[in-house]
Amino acid sequence: MFKPEVYKSRRENLKKMLGQGVYLFLGNNETPMNYPANAYHFRQDSTFLYFYGLNLPGMAAVIDPENDKDIIFANDVDIDDIIWMGPQPYVKDLAQKCLVNETHPFAKLADYLAEAVKKGRKIHFLPPYKHDNMILLNELLGIKFADMKSSASLDFIKAVVKLRNVKEQVEIEEIERACEIGYLMHTAAMKMVKPGMVEREIAGMMEGISLSYGAVPSFPIILTKNGQTLHNHEHGNVLKTGDLMLQDAGAQTPMFYASDNTRTVPVGGRFSQKQKEIYNCVLGAINGSIKLMKPGVTYLDVHLSACEILANGLKDLGLMKGNVKEAVQLGAHALFMPHGLGHMMGLDVHDMEDLGQINVGYDEKIQPSSIFGTAFLRLGRELEPGFVLTNEPGIYFIPELIDIWKKENKFAEYINYAKVEEYRDFGGIRLEDDILITETGSRILGEKRIPISVEEVENIMN
Repeated sequence: MFKPEVYKSRRENLKKMLGQGVYLFLGNNETPMNYPANAYHFRQDSTFLYFYGLNLPGMAAVIDPENDKDIIFANDVDIDDIIWMGPQPYVKDLAQKCLVNETHPFAKLADYLAEAVKKGRKIHFLPPYKHDNMILLNELLGIKFADMKSSASLDFIKAVVKLRNVKEQVEIEEIERACEIGYLMHTAAMKMVKPGMVEREIAGMMEGISLSYGAVPSFPIILTKNGQTLHNHEHGNVLKTGDLMLQDAGAQTPMFYASDNTRTVPVGGRFSQKQKEIYNCVLGAINGSIKLMKPGVTYLDVHLSACEILANGLKDLGLMKGNVKEAVQLGAHALFMPHGLGHMMGLDVHDMEDLGQINVGYDEKIQPSSIFGTAFLRLGRELEPGFVLTNEPGIYFIPELIDIWKKENKFAEYINYAKVEEYRDFGGIRLEDDILITETGSRILGEKRIPISVEEVENIMN
């Protein structure tokens, strides 16, 4: 945990922003894998972690500014728990770690909220994403399951987003630690990959590195020679010389902050000329777009600029044609990059996605696009100092998408389908770095950048 004052300060800032009402925070519970005693590795709700820092199941909290109350509701362990888990701290002692002075058994939460409702007070809660908390909210507040998302407090959501979007120095330092573990994961994979290996051997090694540092992967590792499938979690393919292996992985530190990087490497240690040409298009897009990232610039504009860099590179290779800026505005480039450039990152690898992506990545001035490709951009809003986000352009040759567009003769004035057919079995290339927006610009997080140029990748592999 951070120092107790960090959590107290966050809650005080929230009260200044949100004002009246009762703020309800629901922690997570253990989730059984296949029977109650065999649970998945416990992970606390990120907003609960942000304001209280306690990574234990069976907790809830209430902030009641009108009555100057800040309460944690949780049960102390009994002798059965102690037999299996050893001595455990009392809830009141845990609460002191985040400067909360009042605690009650969990069952008292219902009484507290019922009294507030009886007095006509507003209960602010965030949209639940776990079914046990949905059931609990139904029991506590009588909200129908179908209405839970719409009944969640938008004011509460916006206040939490505003606070969590701008990372404090202690958070940045923790994300840097995640990036350092991620560096070890990625460089070890680059050194390990050889023809004849099965993907899972390398993915397992990467996960093992994260675990050895007291961390876990920040999301299920994507490692595949079929990089044209954007989120490919299949690890059963045998690698052969000439394949491209895409590795998208990050670490979650013991403090629960994430990293998220992607590299694409040639199995056998050398890029072919064809692979090198596409790779350098993506490399130009990531380096070029990072230079544009600074306060006051919208990430939507950075995304579109990165797509123009990609499209210009594809035009030089004969895969695209015509007016590049026009092609990107219409979405013709999305045949090759059908996703957004990046997303917020912090306590969640897709930070606060449970609060609604439109609330995190957009605002009143910048709204999501309806154009294919750009419509998947998770973050479009104006960048501010303290934002941490990923930047991940890619070029993919997806046979099923090529077939549909070619049959429709879609964007034929911008796409050379005859040339595209020559790359049909190419796969995909994605490159991704984690970026901090500073007062004057931006910087790549991590002590060292994971090898990224053609020369750097080939050197570390050989």
